Amino acid sequence: MGAGATVQENARVIKYREALNEALREEMRRDPTVFLMGEGIAERGGSYKVTAGLLEEFGPERVRDTPIAEASFVGAGVGAAITGMRPVVEILFVDFALLALDQIGNQAAKYRFMTGGAGRVPMVLRTQGGVGNGLAAQHSQSLEALFYHIPGLKLVMPSTPCDAKGLLKSAIRDDGPVIFIEHKLLYMAEGAVTEEDYLIDLGVGDVKRVGNDVTLIAWSNMVPRSLAAAEAVAAEGIDVEVVDPRTLVPLDKELILESVRKTEHVLVVQEAPRRGGVASDIASIIQEEAFDYLDAPIQIVAGKNTPIPFNLELESLCVPREEDIVQAIRRVAGRV
Repeated sequence: MGAGATVQENARVIKYREALNEALREEMRRDPTVFLMGEGIAERGGSYKVTAGLLEEFGPERVRDTPIAEASFVGAGVGAAITGMRPVVEILFVDFALLALDQIGNQAAKYRFMTGGAGRVPMVLRTQGGVGNGLAAQHSQSLEALFYHIPGLKLVMPSTPCDAKGLLKSAIRDDGPVIFIEHKLLYMAEGAVTEEDYLIDLGVGDVKRVGNDVTLIAWSNMVPRSLAAAEAVAAEGIDVEVVDPRTLVPLDKELILESVRKTEHVLVVQEAPRRGGVASDIASIIQEEAFDYLDAPIQIVAGKNTPIPFNLELESLCVPREEDIVQAIRRVAGRV
C-alpha cells in the first residue's frame, strides 16, 4: 500500500478510536522499543478506550499507568526516547500539555538541534482537544497553534479513521518528536480502513472533496463539518474543494497552492480562536505565493476569542458550525 495514498482496498468500517488502537497494537508488535505511558491507559484502557486491551497483550512494562503529573511523565518519555526507546506518551486533554511545555518545547523540540543532529527524540505525544460534551474551559481548547509555532516539533491532526491509523503508525516510526492531536468528537466516527498494513507519510495532505469553485482548507473535526457545508452549497451551484492538510507540520503547501490556483477562491476553517491561529499563517502563505491567482479576498472562519463555556448551547456558538461555514462559502464565492 503506497505511503500517503488514501486507503480503500480490502477495507472495513471501523471507529476512529479503533483505528488508533490498531495502529498502536501493530507498532508494538513490530517494534519492542515502542511502549505506552499515560494516565489511566492500562487497566482502564484510556478515557476514550484507545488503549483498550493493550495491557493484556503487552503487559505492564510496555503499557504504563502514570500519576497525574504531566511534567514528570512527559519528561520521562523524552528521556526514554533519547536513550533509544520509542515512547507513545498520552496526555488526557491537550489543555494539560501546558504543564509540560518545558519538556516539550525546550527539551524534546530542541535536542536534535543542540546535539548537531546527532541526537533524536523518537517520541509521540498523543492527546485530544477541541470542544464537545460540555467539558468547559479547561478541557476544551484547541492549542495546535502553540505547537505549530515551536521549531523542532511535528504536528498531526487526523480527521478520519483511515488517516488516524496511517498517520499514527508513521508518527511512531518517525524520529520525532511528534505531537498527535485527536478530537474528542471524532472517537466514535466511523470510516473505511483497510486490513492491509499501510502508512501515511507525515507532510502529505489529502483532497477530501474535489471541486472547482472554492478551496476550503480544514483539519480535524472541521473536516466533516466542512464536507457537510460543501454538500449543502452544491445545490446552489457552488463546487467546493475540501483540502485536509492532515499534518500541520510539515505542511503540504504544494497541495494547497495547487488547489488555490485552480479555484481562485479560498476559505480556511479552524476550530481554534482566530487570533494567532494556524489559519492566518496558511492564509499568509497563499497570499505570498499565489496572490496573482486569487479572485477574491481569503476568508477565515474560526472559533471565538473566548474560553469555552460549560453550557452546551453556548459551547456550540463558540466554534464554527455548519451554517457558519455555508455562509462563508457563499461570501468567498460572491453569492452574498
